[in-house]
Amino acid sequence: MAEKINNQQLTIDATDCIAGRMSSHVSKLLQQGYQVRIVNAEKTMLSGHRAKTIQMYKEFLEISSNTNPIHGPFHPRRPDRILTKMIRGMLPKRKSSGITALKRLRVYVSVPPELKNTKMESFEDSKIRKPHSYFVTLGEVAKEIGWNGQDNYE
Repeated sequence: MAEKINNQQLTIDATDCIAGRMSSHVSKLLQQGYQVRIVNAEKTMLSGHRAKTIQMYKEFLEISSNTNPIHGPFHPRRPDRILTKMIRGMLPKRKSSGITALKRLRVYVSVPPELKNTKMESFEDSKIRKPHSYFVTLGEVAKEIGWNGQDNYE
């Protein structure tokens, strides 16, 4: 049961990438043992009509516990947390392999100073191919559901 763990670090620029396609690539890399850092989470794209996508997220926020809403479920409002939860849904989060894989993931809003000079990669098949009007950014959705946008590193 000895797994070979690579200590390779990948920095992925999420600008103009479709969230679901990028998340599936990242989850596979995490399961292979890579340490993945995602920057510019607020510029990740969600496909679909803008108003319908935002309405869907607002309806999702209304889901809570019937008996005591303080017990959760808790819904993320920051773009980096939304993307982390999206990737967590593609991992076997209750198994030890999924738990350790999720610990190797870091998601950032914009680019932190310690990652400014690193080589950024992206997945070509997850880049958008249609005009920007067919998509909505994760930052726009987050601002509509309650994120104040104050998480910059500058």
